[in-house]
Amino acid sequence: MNDEADHDEATGTDHGAREGVDHLQAAASELIAAARSFLDVVEEVVRDKDAVASVVDTLGSVAHAAGQAASKVAAARDRASGAPSDGDDDEPPRVQHIRVS
Repeated sequence: MNDEADHDEATGTDHGAREGVDHLQAAASELIAAARSFLDVVEEVVRDKDAVASVVDTLGSVAHAAGQAASKVAAARDRASGAPSDGDDDEPPRVQHIRVS
């Protein structure tokens, strides 16, 4: 009788493990399908010259804004520490952003 109970218990465990593997395989397949869809969209954007120019323009604007913010923070830190100012705070930037259309 113990052998029969052990067999039923082992079969239940095997069934649960099989269900778990089935769920993992389904989830992996969905993840792969989602990644393919994402890559298809990225491929379309890369092929569209206007979209690429827009992305590059946006990244350039963000980088420019970050550089200006960093300069202002450094100048404020220098003023707070009593370091001498070089007087370039009002000088226009040396790099000019040119829009590509």
